[in-house]
Amino acid sequence: MKRDVTYLGTVIRVDSGSVEVEVSDEIPSAAPIINGRLYKIGQIGTFVKLPIGNVTLFGIVSSVSNAPSKVHDDQKKYDFGSRFLTIQLVGEKIGDDPFEKGIGTYPTINDEVHIVVETDLQQIYGRRDAGSIEIGKHSSSENLSVYVDLHKLVLRHSAILGSTGSGKSNTTVSVLKAILNDYQGSRVILVDPHGEYSSAFKDARVFRINDKLHPLYIPFWLMNFEELAFFLVGATSNDEQKPEHRKLREMVVERKTKNFDKLKAGNVDKNFITADSPIPFSVRELWGYMYWWLNASFGEAAAENQTEATARELTPGNYENLEPPTFEQYAVGNVAPYKSKKLQELYSYEKKLVTRLRDSRYDFLFHPGDYKDETSTCDLHNLLNAWIGGDQKLTILDLHGVPPEVLDITVGLITRFIYDSMFWGRDETYTGKNRPVLLAYEEAHSYLNKAEINSYAKYAVEKVFKEGRKFGVGAMIISQRPSEISETILAQVGTYIALRLTNSGDQSIVKASAPDNLISLIDLLPSLRTGEAIIVGEAIKIPSRVRIDLNIPRPTSDDPKLVEGWSKEHPANVDNYKEVVTAIREHKVRGK
Repeated sequence: MKRDVTYLGTVIRVDSGSVEVEVSDEIPSAAPIINGRLYKIGQIGTFVKLPIGNVTLFGIVSSVSNAPSKVHDDQKKYDFGSRFLTIQLVGEKIGDDPFEKGIGTYPTINDEVHIVVETDLQQIYGRRDAGSIEIGKHSSSENLSVYVDLHKLVLRHSAILGSTGSGKSNTTVSVLKAILNDYQGSRVILVDPHGEYSSAFKDARVFRINDKLHPLYIPFWLMNFEELAFFLVGATSNDEQKPEHRKLREMVVERKTKNFDKLKAGNVDKNFITADSPIPFSVRELWGYMYWWLNASFGEAAAENQTEATARELTPGNYENLEPPTFEQYAVGNVAPYKSKKLQELYSYEKKLVTRLRDSRYDFLFHPGDYKDETSTCDLHNLLNAWIGGDQKLTILDLHGVPPEVLDITVGLITRFIYDSMFWGRDETYTGKNRPVLLAYEEAHSYLNKAEINSYAKYAVEKVFKEGRKFGVGAMIISQRPSEISETILAQVGTYIALRLTNSGDQSIVKASAPDNLISLIDLLPSLRTGEAIIVGEAIKIPSRVRIDLNIPRPTSDDPKLVEGWSKEHPANVDNYKEVVTAIREHKVRGK
């Protein structure tokens, strides 16, 4: 065996999880050529093998030194270069059986250590299993594909992490394309806050605000009451005992209950309707009702006698156009016309509500096309079919036009709606457990931040991470700052695809998920090349360093061509920025 071209050296020390190896002086080169391929000895993160009878142990190089890790005074000093390797044992192969993680047999002093070549790597990673996808090539071999278990990647949840410029967006495209290309029944929803991914997925169905073909609509009445009250009037859970809050709840329930038999997806029992039920109603009519009773004047002073019949209305107004009615000016003193005595506690709510309704940035919520209210032609089953029920395997929800102050509620609504559809349809043949869905969240740190106490998005996504697997909902978070993401979410991530991470706090997130004896592999995170990743977790047989292929076309998240742009002359023109200013005012990117 020592004459084999793969021979590396012998074992000089053994711990419970690591082995120290003295590299043989007889090796002719630090980069031997084996079977026509060049192998570099002592590269951090590369594999070695230790044959012991019919058992072959495999380990990963974690450190290189020109002296043993423990040198006694009476031992000779070593000064002839890197000769000692520390190996972290990762698994074993017994006879012709497949490779298994974990160690049952340990090496002893003077056991041989050999370089791992491509055929050995194939024994570790094996051939492609059914139910897997290729995620890239092993960094030690351009010809060795690395596969991950699709079931565990999706339903045990995953994270793609990497600093700016590390290749995070490209990796996301690679993973999603591998899923979409290999599985004809797959379905994925990608939440894209910056509108970067439509260029990389030409066949995807992309929904965005003001898009002519697929406008993004999320009807406001899809919100539960807590979300609705916060969005409409800024009320929080601390306001639940206030009379105005209770009155608003009553008014919402009343309007939803009236529409129990007008639902396009099928009528419901009105006795089960609550303020949280996703049933359409007219929010403008709600405002009109508030305004009327707050500002009306009457011929009667007693509250019980103040009715529409006794009102001193001059013009009826038009609540759909937010045109208020007019009334005779109430008198000062105990004479007619008298000021309204009803709903006066809702004065501040009415002012906040009409301000919201007049803000055109929220039209995708208040004017959701065919989903506007009970008179509309479409219902939630049409929305579900558009997002996850059509012939498109990938749906991109482009949220770049969503106002920042409602991004949290928007992501929360999307997540909760999909989750609820999978929960209540869990046993249907066309959805639920019989056709799972993957929810991918780009820029996750911006709306799943652990510092946010009352975050609707975080609450909804946490529920998916904790319970989604049982109902066919998998999730993937994509982020450059994992240390800012909810700890509840990170605790449920089964597989990490970590690209270059330079922040120690971000690195610690990945380290916490790696086996203790492979921390040295995670220590490579700051020095990874662009497009290179460390993959650890349930979906991969063994933590690995992987090269991700470059995708063409790419997402629009790549860096600007600074030198090329600054090398050109750009003549000044006073009209240049007109379109830019118009885009700012309309909150709309040109051409989208």
